[in-house]
Amino acid sequence: MDEQAEETYNPWTVVDLVFRHLVDIGLHPTLGSGGPPGEPAAELLRALGITPTAEGDVRVQHEKESQLAELRAAMMEDG
Repeated sequence: MDEQAEETYNPWTVVDLVFRHLVDIGLHPTLGSGGPPGEPAAELLRALGITPTAEGDVRVQHEKESQLAELRAAMMEDG
């Protein structure tokens, strides 16, 4: 068995680690200039070579809820 198990972690842990390091050296990092931090955080992860996942992304959650509502409405019209 030469293959290593794929390592998994919460990408927000990486963002938190980077921010804590920046604060420790006297910087004051922000994400998204006060707006939603999701996309700036995802860009930070990409810059570090990490592929962000949709898990925990509020935008994806809202999109799924909207799709579900549309499906329910369509089913009620057909029923």
